[in-house]
Amino acid sequence: MRMESSEEEDDFPCIESVTPQSKIDSIYQSKTEKGIRKICFELLDLKDAVENLCGNTRTKCLAFLRLSEEVVETEHELNELRKHISAQGILVQDLMNGVCRELDEWSRTSGDVQEANESSRSSDYGDTFVNDMEDENMLFLENIDVLLAEHKIEEVIEAIDAKERSHPELKSSGDTSPTEPSSFKSALSKRKKMLENQLVEITERPSIGIVELKKALSALLKLGKGSLAHQLLVNSYRSRLRKSIEAFLPLCPCYPETYSATLSNLVFSTISLATKESGAMFGDNPVYSNRIIQWAEREIEYFVRLVKEHAPPSDGAPALHAASVCVQASLNHCNALEKQGLKLSKLLLVLLHPYMEEVLELNYIRARKAVLDFASSDEGKPLSPRFASPLSTFATTSDTLLVESGMRFIYIVKEIVEKLTQLVILHFGANILTRISHLFDKYVDSLIKALPGLSEDDNLTELKEPVPFRAETDSQQLALLGTAFTIAEELLPMVVSRIWNVLNESKEVGSENMMPAANNTVELKDWRRQLQHSLDKLRDNFCRQYVVNFIYSRDGDARLDAQIYLSGVGQDTIWDADPLPSLPFQALFGKLQQLATVAGDVLLGREKIQKVLLARLTETVVMWLSDEQEFWSVLEDESAPLQPLGLQQLILDMHFTVEIARFAGYPSRHVHQISSDIIARAVRTFSARGIDPQSALPEDEWFTETAKGAINKLLLGGSGSDTSEIDDEHIIMHDEGMSDSDGSPSSLSSADSSESFASAEMGDLDSPLYLSDPES
Repeated sequence: MRMESSEEEDDFPCIESVTPQSKIDSIYQSKTEKGIRKICFELLDLKDAVENLCGNTRTKCLAFLRLSEEVVETEHELNELRKHISAQGILVQDLMNGVCRELDEWSRTSGDVQEANESSRSSDYGDTFVNDMEDENMLFLENIDVLLAEHKIEEVIEAIDAKERSHPELKSSGDTSPTEPSSFKSALSKRKKMLENQLVEITERPSIGIVELKKALSALLKLGKGSLAHQLLVNSYRSRLRKSIEAFLPLCPCYPETYSATLSNLVFSTISLATKESGAMFGDNPVYSNRIIQWAEREIEYFVRLVKEHAPPSDGAPALHAASVCVQASLNHCNALEKQGLKLSKLLLVLLHPYMEEVLELNYIRARKAVLDFASSDEGKPLSPRFASPLSTFATTSDTLLVESGMRFIYIVKEIVEKLTQLVILHFGANILTRISHLFDKYVDSLIKALPGLSEDDNLTELKEPVPFRAETDSQQLALLGTAFTIAEELLPMVVSRIWNVLNESKEVGSENMMPAANNTVELKDWRRQLQHSLDKLRDNFCRQYVVNFIYSRDGDARLDAQIYLSGVGQDTIWDADPLPSLPFQALFGKLQQLATVAGDVLLGREKIQKVLLARLTETVVMWLSDEQEFWSVLEDESAPLQPLGLQQLILDMHFTVEIARFAGYPSRHVHQISSDIIARAVRTFSARGIDPQSALPEDEWFTETAKGAINKLLLGGSGSDTSEIDDEHIIMHDEGMSDSDGSPSSLSSADSSESFASAEMGDLDSPLYLSDPES
């Protein structure tokens, strides 16, 4: 008990005593070292076990490799043995044939008895020979079966080819052989059918490569299955194309404007590869070439259908760009395929034409809505100074909506033209230009609605619809005319110049692929004539409403009434020693002079339009007088008190009108023609009432000089201090470029006339477009 107690005290010393740190370290350090040594021994044992395992694995792997090599060598020896057996069989067959021939010769030289004996022996040898051939054929078929089972296609084909070369009768389709060879032939045909099925199965594998496909098709060609091989070639490329398209279609929404180009590249590159492979493997056989063409046409139809299904909405600008890219890329590919003998451009255009027409029509409708929407904001539609500056000059004299509408029109047309590619312009350019001219005509109609309405014109009721702005003052109306004129003269030709350049270049090149279609030709002068017709319509509506407002008062009473020519002297005539035109024509002179002053400010730098506009206004006045039946019914009434003085006043008014046009510097021949017709009708009317014009009227020179003096007097403020002959100067607007000629007058256009509002001189696109001279 004492000893146990002492041991416990050693292990667990009394709490009163302190154990030194060195003793504690020695105790636990010894235990840690023991544990580490134990772990090290275990790791060494594990290392030995791993090394033994690796060694065993390496040994077994080497043994397996040696065994594989031995198997390969054994197979090679087996094949050599088979070849040797086949060669020995052929040798035996040759020996048998030689023996038979010798026996036949020997039997012919022997006697009758010997001949009979040898015949029996030959029969025995013949039977032996037939049996040997059967054995050889069986061996050959067994060899073919083994090769087919091992899928050794090339070796099977070589063996069959060698057999058929040594036995040509196996290739014949008829049954001219005995029963035994015929049975062998049918057995061989079955093997060839099995080989054909294997080859078809190989070509239909989804993961087959080009090299494997070519080998399989070449094997079919050696078997005499050319048509089947070509069909499998087409089927393989069709399958490849379908897989490529299916992989790409989910990406179409990511590239709405260029997806069609990628799709076109997939389709046409596959067609090109198939055509090259067909030519390389099968030559120029017409049957195979027609099959390729038919397949290519079906693929193009499928391609166009995919383009339509995945295209963006047809009424947007992205759809127009996508369609243009599609046409450009596809036609480029078709042009490349023509070098390979495939002419697919016409088919492609026929298939794409409805789609392109739909996109163009819906974009035209979208553009028309945007152009006519005057209340829409133009933010995000900036124009370069090249296009914005000519229109911004009208911002100070007109409603800002007018200028914004003009800029919006140019922006929309420019956006459409920029989306077009070269080949789209080449094949659809005339259609696009026609739609642009129609769009401009609709824009002009919207401007006409902004003019003051004609209360007496029932044909223009549709123009009385509410519009966002009205051109009430002269400056606003002239700015409206100037806006339309600037668009047609300057901006629109610049925007569409790219279209004309492409069309002109195609004519110069003269290539069949670069020539536009017969229904896609348009002449520049014809297109400009369409613009001119729209401008004529705007100009004539302005002139009519302006003249009507001048002739009729707000109460509807005509200021230019026939009553002023009945009595000869009245409130509207001033006839004394120094006669003047009637008051309405004096007012006309003042209105034209006032309008010319405003036009000089609003249409600064556009003198041609100023002159032609004033000329048209003057024409409209005399046209109204010539066609107004109420005016002539008063004069032609038998109870009307006609006097020579009234006829003299009417003729002076007509001469005064002609002189206004002549000395104002704008064309006067048309005015002169209509005025001459009015004078002739008035002379006939007065002559019918017994008034002799020869005695009652002064000479023509008197009317001319009096009209000139009246103009001079009105310009001088009516002082009458100077009635001398007026110099031939321009008195309303000064321009050195206009002078009147006294050539034969031309007929005056009506309000609906197609007379040119723009110049008829249109030699080329860069020439300026002017407002038409009515004399042209």
